[in-house]
Amino acid sequence: MRTKRKESGSEKTENEKAQTLRTKNMEEILKRIEDAETETAAASSDDSLIVSESEDRDDESLSADDGSSDSDYEQSELSQDEDIVESSDDDNPSGEENDSDEDNDHKSERSLSEGNENDNNHGEGSHGEDDDSPAEVKESDSSEDEVEPRNTVGNVPLVWYKDEEHIGYDRSGKKIKKKEKQSKLDSFLASADDSKNWRKIIDEYNDEEVELTKEETKLIRRMLKGKAPHADFDPYAPFIDWFDWDGAKHPLSNAPEPKRRFIPSKWESKMVLRYVRAIRKGLIKPDDKDKPKEEPRFYALWDDPSTAERQGLAYIPAPKPKLPGHEESYNPSPEYIPTQEEINSYQLMFEEDRPKFIPKQFASLRSVPAYEKAVQETFDRCLDLYLCPRVHKKRINIDPESLKPKLPSRRDLRPYPTTCYLEYRGHTGPVMTISAEVTGQWLASGSKDGTVRIWEVETGRCLRVWEFGETIEEVAWSPLPELPMLAVAAGLDVFILNPGCGSDEQQKNIKDLLHVEPEMTTNDSDPNVSIVNWAQDDTHGGIRLKHFKRVTKVEWHRKGDYLSTLMPSGESRSVLIHQLSKKMTQRIPFKTKGIPVSTAFHPTRSIFFTATKKDVRVHDLLKQKLIKKLDSGVREISSLAIHPNGDNAIIGSKDGKLCWFDMDLSSRPYRVLRCHPKDITGVAYHRSYPLFASCSDDGTAYVFHGMVYSDLNQNPLIVPLEILRGHSSFDGRGVMDCKFHPKQPWLFTAGADSLIKLYCH
Repeated sequence: MRTKRKESGSEKTENEKAQTLRTKNMEEILKRIEDAETETAAASSDDSLIVSESEDRDDESLSADDGSSDSDYEQSELSQDEDIVESSDDDNPSGEENDSDEDNDHKSERSLSEGNENDNNHGEGSHGEDDDSPAEVKESDSSEDEVEPRNTVGNVPLVWYKDEEHIGYDRSGKKIKKKEKQSKLDSFLASADDSKNWRKIIDEYNDEEVELTKEETKLIRRMLKGKAPHADFDPYAPFIDWFDWDGAKHPLSNAPEPKRRFIPSKWESKMVLRYVRAIRKGLIKPDDKDKPKEEPRFYALWDDPSTAERQGLAYIPAPKPKLPGHEESYNPSPEYIPTQEEINSYQLMFEEDRPKFIPKQFASLRSVPAYEKAVQETFDRCLDLYLCPRVHKKRINIDPESLKPKLPSRRDLRPYPTTCYLEYRGHTGPVMTISAEVTGQWLASGSKDGTVRIWEVETGRCLRVWEFGETIEEVAWSPLPELPMLAVAAGLDVFILNPGCGSDEQQKNIKDLLHVEPEMTTNDSDPNVSIVNWAQDDTHGGIRLKHFKRVTKVEWHRKGDYLSTLMPSGESRSVLIHQLSKKMTQRIPFKTKGIPVSTAFHPTRSIFFTATKKDVRVHDLLKQKLIKKLDSGVREISSLAIHPNGDNAIIGSKDGKLCWFDMDLSSRPYRVLRCHPKDITGVAYHRSYPLFASCSDDGTAYVFHGMVYSDLNQNPLIVPLEILRGHSSFDGRGVMDCKFHPKQPWLFTAGADSLIKLYCH
């Protein structure tokens, strides 16, 4: 109990000290306030306070003293309350409560000591027990130094006081009455009289008129420009690294590196690609404004000033009229005066090619009449001056010879047929078709007189003649040299004949192959039998295939066992394929769209070509499907030929165009040759030489060099070589057919003048 009483006595002495210190601080604060009011009354018109450093220090010491005294007072009250609790609970004392009392005592002592230290540290003569001198007040940037508003309504909207006579209440609770507002005329007159009226603004909240100082206007202007309010503020102050990196062994953050720092961003790559594409398309153009313009180092000394660069439309001077020459004299020299024949020849010329002025001779100048074209030429000149538009045309100075394609010389492309070596005479009508035997020894021809003739190539001797009584449309030799057979299309029939060429063993094999059993003609169960009738032809010594429409084309397969026949008016059965060994006929397994004109087998593969009037369709016979469609773009196709390699084809048209197709390259023509003025009647490839030819109704045959390279990157080389003439036209027809010799660079042509000609190199 004694110890508790001693502790309570010491606490009372400490409380008394704190109370005396607090009263002294309050007295000092009141003195400071009175001094500040006297200083503000004596302040200048700009209401600027002159504050010294000592006042600032005194304010800080006052605030520190106030805080220390308040904290001491709170600590003393807490200790007194705890004493009361201890005295009431004396019956159950505990060590924890004694410890808490001791801690509180130590806290109160610490707060008192801190308050005294703050008082001593704030400078000499600030305040204390012995020094009571007044101190100056320093200006502060804190919101506590701002003038408090006269209106104390808070955040209440002023619309609520719209119909009231007052606008709010002051600090004493009195109503703040509204001031009478000036009319617009009075405010305008006042603004005209007062030069500082633009600085005045109305504070609607306090219902006062406030005049801005120069410093405030400067602050407002800087804020409107987006700058810092104070001019002394540096927005680009140098960065001061506050962290001390010396001896730092660990990073600020020990978190693992994120994945995005070592993996390229997909979004950034997409944006880069987008910018690259935009730059390539020209949507984004690099800015060349920053690059300095290079001034020209040289200039044309005698340059025409009219050629200088102009702003806007370019000035183009009008063309100058041609000056008169000697021919326009009234008495020109005799060589300028045209004769009457020359004047008559002018009438046969085109109007733009005629000379505009014809010189005449007069004895004297007075006898010269008025110029009859004066008005017309003046009018044309006026049109040239102000009506006709003029533009600059940049003419390129290029040698026309350099624009021609560089083709090899014809001497380097020999051999090729150039001259007529032999004529085969014997037909009485136009020779419609010819065909050379595989060995090159025999030539077959068919004429409109209804005969088929076998010729010996080297001598021109006629070996054999068949009479059919109808126009021969097509003759074709078998591609097998061991079976020399001839297919002939005449009217509705196709004959497969034995020409009697070859050895006895070959003749025996041909007779066995051309033998037809009698039951082959009476079998009506097969639907293909009704299409074609196979029969033995004893008259001509072969097989007769009876068709239901006129046959115009016969083509052999490379194996010699199949041949195709073409009937343009046969509709869905217009193209038939016959097998000679089995004596059977079948239709092609696909439909032909349009009227077929020509057919051909592929030289090496099971592919079939069907040419209609507009296009060529390529079908696979094994897969029975369409492979490709070749669009010719001509008026009407007349003939078709396939290259020995099978990758290229040529077609002739009735408008004189020859189209070369590279089937590996495109379905459109690789080259279109406009060589014939009339219809092309036939085209042909050579089997071994890079030659192809075309014949036309104009009586000529063109020979071309057509080299096809094994390298797919190199296009075919096409060079025109020779124009073969010699056939005369008959009834509007010229050369009817052309075929190459199978082994030599020779060309056979069949004409409407009933002649067959052989052209050799």
